[in-house]
Amino acid sequence: MRVRIAQEFGASFFEIKTANELKDALKRASQRMGFDHFALSLEARTSDDADTEMLLHDYPDEWAKVYTSFDLAGRDPVRRACDKAFAGFAWEGIGQLIPLTRGDRQMLAVGRECGIGDGFTIPRHLPGMAKGTFTFAVAPDRSLPHRWLVVAEYLGTLALATALKISGMARPVALPRLSDRQRECLLWVARGKTAAETAIILGISSETVIQHLKMARERYEVHCSQSLILAAMFDGLIGFGDVFKWQGYVRS
Repeated sequence: MRVRIAQEFGASFFEIKTANELKDALKRASQRMGFDHFALSLEARTSDDADTEMLLHDYPDEWAKVYTSFDLAGRDPVRRACDKAFAGFAWEGIGQLIPLTRGDRQMLAVGRECGIGDGFTIPRHLPGMAKGTFTFAVAPDRSLPHRWLVVAEYLGTLALATALKISGMARPVALPRLSDRQRECLLWVARGKTAAETAIILGISSETVIQHLKMARERYEVHCSQSLILAAMFDGLIGFGDVFKWQGYVRS
């Protein structure tokens, strides 16, 4: 039955042309799997003339008003956990992804008071295009339908891909180009090396390393090394494995 429903709704997503059609399909899918609510959020990487954001949900009005009125997005522990997750996760496991503060627990408690209990969120990071999240949620007096979570992740991923397509955010974005040497300097700095250490590793002068990094920052229009590293990781120019696996290898 679960396979049939996944195929049924998955196939229907390919025919969707508008946000309203997508919202209706997601409402039917969430109810069919035993969830009470859903929420889809998609944000463009850049802001050309295309739409830069899509938000579809059927959360209770009370929670939606609280969330927007108090601008809770920047403090949302679910959004922070998405930055650490590569697959769908149940909210009950957020504490395994990020440290939960007292404010985080209070926010989750307010959500329950407003009609949102537990949830299952699927994060997606699309270098150069957009980042998105999809959540299936249940009312406070209900448990997540765990046997449906695999199907939920499949449909949530398809929903985000469909949203990307109909929003116009899927158009290729011209990413900043770095030379091979600029990328090499950036990579060693991301690994924790100073300009002088990077110079020794690459066999060039410290001044040359500093100049390469300066040009890389200018191309990304950022003003510090930390922002440059984050931007390059987001665009896929360097990966987490390039940095952290190397550090683990050196320590061992």
